[in-house]
Amino acid sequence: MPTRSTLSRFLCLGLLLTLAAAPRAQTVTLNVGDRAPVFQGASDTGSTWRSRDHVGRRFVVVYFYPAAMTGGCTAQACAFRDNRSRLQELGAEVVGVSGDRVANLRAFKRSNRLNFPLVSDTRGAIARAFGVPVGAGGEITRNVDGHDVALTRDVTAARWTFIIDRAGRVVYKDTEVDPAGDGTAVVDALRRLSRG
Repeated sequence: MPTRSTLSRFLCLGLLLTLAAAPRAQTVTLNVGDRAPVFQGASDTGSTWRSRDHVGRRFVVVYFYPAAMTGGCTAQACAFRDNRSRLQELGAEVVGVSGDRVANLRAFKRSNRLNFPLVSDTRGAIARAFGVPVGAGGEITRNVDGHDVALTRDVTAARWTFIIDRAGRVVYKDTEVDPAGDGTAVVDALRRLSRG
């Protein structure tokens, strides 16, 4: 009869073989020229924001940011807010995506008078579909309307920005985003695309 130690070894070996044979999550690499993923998620209004309702009509700027109500993410969002008229003139609309919960997005939008939709990606599914790295979530406390509020995000996405054209293709990808300069960088990219 095998000893406990032998049984343990067999169980460990069996577990290792099972893990080795298990399919691994495929990492997506999305490049300029590739078809953009179709996605949807809960927006700051509580309704569902669907890419299929927007792609094909205008350029769609999809930007991923780590966490609402933090310094870099606020600077990035305000850069898009302040460039809205230029973006509209160039035939583009913006949507921000993060692992924040909808309540966080509402507070973020209200606190900074943001004029574009924010989408909640609490499982990181949208980020992963674009190939954006996703890490663990977290919680921060911020003063919102005179009250300390705990803002929880379930995942933290890397700060990446994409532009999708009317044909549904990725025409711009930035994986080294300067948060405060992102709005201007996207405007410049759209101008180049309009000329080209």
